[in-house]
Amino acid sequence: MIEINLTGKTAIVTGGSQGLGAATAAMLHRAGANVVVNYFDDAAGVNRAKANTVATELGERAIIAAGDVCQLADMQRVFAEAAGQFGGVDILVNNAGILRDRTVAKMTDEEWRSVIDTNLTGVFHGCKAAVEKLRDGGRIVNLASVSAMVGTFGQANYVAAKSGVIGLTKVLSRELARRSITVNAIAPGVVLTDMGLSIPEAARMQMLAQIPLERFAEPNDVASVIVFLASDLASYVTGQVLHVNGGWWG
Repeated sequence: MIEINLTGKTAIVTGGSQGLGAATAAMLHRAGANVVVNYFDDAAGVNRAKANTVATELGERAIIAAGDVCQLADMQRVFAEAAGQFGGVDILVNNAGILRDRTVAKMTDEEWRSVIDTNLTGVFHGCKAAVEKLRDGGRIVNLASVSAMVGTFGQANYVAAKSGVIGLTKVLSRELARRSITVNAIAPGVVLTDMGLSIPEAARMQMLAQIPLERFAEPNDVASVIVFLASDLASYVTGQVLHVNGGWWG
């Protein structure tokens, strides 16, 4: 029997308080990893409560860490907290992301910048903190999107950000290869999370019609591939984009 065993490894999952991030945190934990559930500390405390719920359900070997991926200092602090609690960091999953869909003609500067700042610059900040703190032989998994391949209508900001993530992944895989740190990207299709369900139903139905498997992804469909890339089974996989989209190519 082949098993994925991440015992003794420590993983940080950005945006780990809900959706795909929470599913990934749970699956990494089941594989034996220590898990740091990162969340954006909103004024109302909603994300903190969600993160606490995730960590409580996981139990031992799980902690929460507030931090805005848009701020490099925050991500450096998250890494420091993780290393202080567990002795080091081995895995980074750059999952945090937002949507602000609108056609280019109607998109505001704020809608453009907020998505680029979170979905691209946020990944850069996570990776930069990882370069400083990740142990040799570690793993970085970045979340891209099928949208970067198909150029989804009304998502210029999101597509630009996710395309940038793919480029960043390829560059960093070369820069970190000497330390045996692998860097890969996952490009999911629509995942049935709050973010995925925020896409208007008519648009989602159009997308569904293009998926040969005739269904959208469940969070665990994507989380399982992330865990594979975080494991020793993927030690010779780097600089790649794994498409987890049910066969949807636009």
